[in-house]
Amino acid sequence: KDAGTIAGMNVARIINEPTAAAIAYGLDKKDSSAGERNVLIFDLGGGTFDVSLLTIEEGIFEVKSTNGDTHLGGEDFDNRLVNHFVQEFKRKNKKDITGSARALRRLRTACERAKRTLSSTAQTSIEIDSLFEGIDFYSSITRARFEELNMDMFRRCMDPVEKCLRDAKFDKASVHDVVLVGGSTRIPKIQTLLQDFFNGKELCKSINPDEAVAY
Repeated sequence: KDAGTIAGMNVARIINEPTAAAIAYGLDKKDSSAGERNVLIFDLGGGTFDVSLLTIEEGIFEVKSTNGDTHLGGEDFDNRLVNHFVQEFKRKNKKDITGSARALRRLRTACERAKRTLSSTAQTSIEIDSLFEGIDFYSSITRARFEELNMDMFRRCMDPVEKCLRDAKFDKASVHDVVLVGGSTRIPKIQTLLQDFFNGKELCKSINPDEAVAY
């Protein structure tokens, strides 16, 4: 709040991130026959993962339960890709690049870009000139392979969702809205797993997920 005041903003109230995400989607304005909306916020960022269950009634938000994994996020998915290509480079060139911080940094940047691209296409290529000891590295990866490399972690994302519901003593059928926040929620397989968990429910993902909280 101080930061806002210093910046010359009149800070009416500081709201927590899950509430901010729900407001960004206008869920506080939606009518629910029961008078109360139950909203699950699924926030998967670069380094952390948070799940919150809130109820909204007449514009009043109440956080019922929170869960998450402080060691799960987009960077972990990047790591799997990096390791995959390190092994491939080793197979092709009989050389290990893990001793070179510069080579790993360049590979990581390319992997991060590939991951983002695979959210909208089925296959992408990686091209890095002179990656290590003057050797160019060209390769490609499919979305299916990317999913395979990360599937255990994608599935792990569902555990905090179940715990959150259990802690609040909610049945998943009683959740009205499932809101996606954080860049990693763009990954199609994560959306599919979440949608399947909620029996095909449409997910709220119309807003740029990276910006939902700072809306």
